[in-house]
Amino acid sequence: MTNKIFITRRLPTDLAQLNAVASVEVWPERQPPPYEVLLAKVKEVDGLLCLLTDRIDQQLIANSKLKVISQMAVGYDNIDVAAATAQKIPVGNTPGVLTDATADLTWALLMAAARRVVEADRFTRAGLWQTWEPDLLLGPNVAGATLGIIGFGRIGQAVARRAQGFDMRILYTSRHRLEPEVEKAFSTEFVPLETLLQESDFITIHTPGADDTHHLLSDRQFALMKPSAILINTARGSIIDQDALYRALDQKQIAAAALDVTEPEPIPMDSPLLALENLIITPHIGSASRQTRAKMADIAIANLIAGLKGDRLPHCVNPEVYG
Repeated sequence: MTNKIFITRRLPTDLAQLNAVASVEVWPERQPPPYEVLLAKVKEVDGLLCLLTDRIDQQLIANSKLKVISQMAVGYDNIDVAAATAQKIPVGNTPGVLTDATADLTWALLMAAARRVVEADRFTRAGLWQTWEPDLLLGPNVAGATLGIIGFGRIGQAVARRAQGFDMRILYTSRHRLEPEVEKAFSTEFVPLETLLQESDFITIHTPGADDTHHLLSDRQFALMKPSAILINTARGSIIDQDALYRALDQKQIAAAALDVTEPEPIPMDSPLLALENLIITPHIGSASRQTRAKMADIAIANLIAGLKGDRLPHCVNPEVYG
């Protein structure tokens, strides 16, 4: 009997491998499939390839005939992994592949916010550029400044490597402190979050979204930052209290921010954040290089095929299903 697969969005790679082992259905719309569609599909298919925007909860898993869930993302907080484990369903993800692409975007946002690139583009297109002016659209130096990194995993470390080329002082805070020789290799110093906020010219977030990081940055934390500070978030929107961020930016408590993630996503068009000149928002494109997205899709497909065959997933977030 042929396995059936449902893929919740078009993928930037060839599906020949999947078509060779299963009957494949791909959701054709730009918007995610409604929950009711997912609920119906998982009763019919053996494999599900999903994205962060799909809600894979206990009800959906309990009513499925799934052999495997493969997510095209590193994170998987949209999936009830405990429910999948209880049903002996392995869950796959795509770790390690998007580190450099996300670090590159982090650096692009940092530079764009510092040098007011988006503001300058709007200024020019509005016909406001009349002549060279000594005080026009001034921003801070990046070279030699202090960078604070919240979360020092793969992406945080990749950002630190880029900062070394700018002769920056690099501070970090993380759940676990690195060994002294690793800190030396990254030219970085471990400090408490409060110290990082007080001393950093640029602050970038690379910690996972979790209960203990929900609204990690709110009014009290913004009050600790320098008035010249610039905040970057390419991790999870839930880590920042967006109401508090609006107040901090509107009242010039901090200088600027750049977000690739928001809470919720997409950001509502009536959000007051969209009216701020000192804020850049991009639509969750941290991993959006052609090579990275294709590799993510290929890894997700490899996980899916392994699960359908009853083999161990190359990248499994709940290996306990294998006993």
